[in-house]
Amino acid sequence: MRLVQFDSDKKCIDDFINITKKLYSAKTNMEDEGTIRQFLTDTHFLSRYITLDKFLVYRQDEVVGRFAITQYPEDKDACYIGFFECIDDAKVAEFIFENADSFAKEHGYKKIIGPVDASFWNKYRLKINLFDGLPYTGEPYNKDYYYKMFLDNGYGVKEHYVSNIFEKIDETYHNDKFTSHFDEFAQKGYEIISPKKKNFDKCIEEVYYLIMDLYSSFPMFKMLDKDDFIAMFSSYKSIVNMDMVKMAYYKGKAVGFCISVPNYHNRVYHLTPLNILKIMWTRKHPREYVMPYLGADRQHKGLGKAIAYCVAGELKKNNLPSISALIRDGNININYGEEKIMDRYEYVLMEKELND
Repeated sequence: MRLVQFDSDKKCIDDFINITKKLYSAKTNMEDEGTIRQFLTDTHFLSRYITLDKFLVYRQDEVVGRFAITQYPEDKDACYIGFFECIDDAKVAEFIFENADSFAKEHGYKKIIGPVDASFWNKYRLKINLFDGLPYTGEPYNKDYYYKMFLDNGYGVKEHYVSNIFEKIDETYHNDKFTSHFDEFAQKGYEIISPKKKNFDKCIEEVYYLIMDLYSSFPMFKMLDKDDFIAMFSSYKSIVNMDMVKMAYYKGKAVGFCISVPNYHNRVYHLTPLNILKIMWTRKHPREYVMPYLGADRQHKGLGKAIAYCVAGELKKNNLPSISALIRDGNININYGEEKIMDRYEYVLMEKELND
């Protein structure tokens, strides 16, 4: 086996991208080729926040693995391994992790955290269960043997996350806590609305200030300029149904939000003419929703349940199931609507201490 570190070599960039086409089926490949090329060529808007070192592993002329190491200028103790892909071969995985360790030590780091594909704002975490179905939109999807590879090579679990899988909500559903919280906040003058599409950009700017505060304690969180955040979320405008976007206001100020999207699976990452047509159809006729973002200003305790009441109302109208995505252990909303939870996807963030 040989390790190749590359910069802008076209063949290496193509090899880096094409390994996912070998490892995953057309329906489980969650990689957006355009986004990956931007990161590999340092042209992504997030690239200015990081230094990204890219590596390929070859056995003879075949690509059998890849990884990248992300360095943040403000992080002196830790670097981040990401874009990890590997054939089902323990020796290849060992070779990857040994070389990642060597690189990190040479650059003075005391630990490696991952998987993190360049940024908190791009993709991070490792899926560890329920691989039978199709990945949902926004899921950090990977091969089922990767978890064992990380564990076998000295990594331990740093953080644990779940995505709650909810059954359909029909007209008989009632949650006393959600209802009482909604009534309480409505009486106090709070407004929870689905904004008009023409106000989408304004709402995303309001969400920016809330997220920068609410997510600041998360592992891997990094501050992002407002314009970059808005640019990142601009793509949501074409895939959301505004009925399932909720904004909470108190005295005219945004204090809470929920952003949901229909489950397009991986079609939004592969914009072929056929997939574009399927996306348009699914947006109008969703079969399931994914809820990746829900939050409320900490000064407005209980508001999250009131927002959840409104979201549940929309799901009830259409008798649809949903996925509440990527909730960190300990977050207050991890058990919202627990009586309707059928199962949970699980994810981890891994960490390895580096010995001298």
